[in-house]
Amino acid sequence: MNARVSLLQKVAQATVGIHAVVPQSHPSVAVGLGADRHGSGTIVGPDGLVITANYIVIGAQNVIVTLSDGRQLEAAVVAQDYATSIALLQVGGGGLGAIEPASSADCVPGEEVFMVASLGGEKRCADTGVISYLGPFDAAWEFVLDRAVCVTATSLNLGYNGGPLCNARGQMIGVSYLNFGDLSRAMLAIPAEYFIAARDELLRFGRRVTGAPRLWLGLLCYTLHDFVVIAGVVPGSPAEKAGLKPGDLVLAVDGVEIRHRRALYEAISRRQPGDALALKLRRNRDVAAVKLTPIRVEEFMA
Repeated sequence: MNARVSLLQKVAQATVGIHAVVPQSHPSVAVGLGADRHGSGTIVGPDGLVITANYIVIGAQNVIVTLSDGRQLEAAVVAQDYATSIALLQVGGGGLGAIEPASSADCVPGEEVFMVASLGGEKRCADTGVISYLGPFDAAWEFVLDRAVCVTATSLNLGYNGGPLCNARGQMIGVSYLNFGDLSRAMLAIPAEYFIAARDELLRFGRRVTGAPRLWLGLLCYTLHDFVVIAGVVPGSPAEKAGLKPGDLVLAVDGVEIRHRRALYEAISRRQPGDALALKLRRNRDVAAVKLTPIRVEEFMA
């Protein structure tokens, strides 16, 4: 896609660099996110509203946003949605160039798109690609999306995550979430409709107040030959407190057989806060029943 120079410039001007500093004692540091984080974001309101990927600013004590002209502004984290992993920042200044979020619902595989990202400071990079996948996504760290956008890009360097994925009209249809550039020249984005649908309540309450809460055990897991294998547990999480260990196989939840990772996540999400969960595990040659209570992930990360 040969985007017009003026269109690319507009998106680049709305793309910001983000530098978040997190205390070493924060739980998010222990799960591998680090205490010094860099990312990208997108200005989606002339009042200085910025959207980015939540994991960039979880636990942040200080956040600095760098505009495309090099100006650095302090930012406040005003909303975090742990269910979809988007966060909203607010910077002052006013009159900032913004781009319009738009739903990805009308997008189709094979459609040409482009993305812009921060390389640190005022430096930006851009790339084009095609949508290669639209559909459900789940990850090892108990993260699930009913719909994600996957893009195959032309470059190996897609910059820092959190920036805009745009359609041919320069509208932001997604927030870049994962960069697989070193492996497959692919990037996965969170669809912008998650932000559009929840914008008012996120700005009013700082979080989503409608819909089911995202419950969490603190597991890292993967599917292997119809078994869910625990690859790790988060220190201090319900999973660790219940004695779960890497190498355990999850056989069933509340008596229902579990054959793949997403089924485990869905079983957890059907619970209400405070409800106990019964896991049937295999450890080495032994089978055991373990009870534990999922919590809201934001309670742990607060």
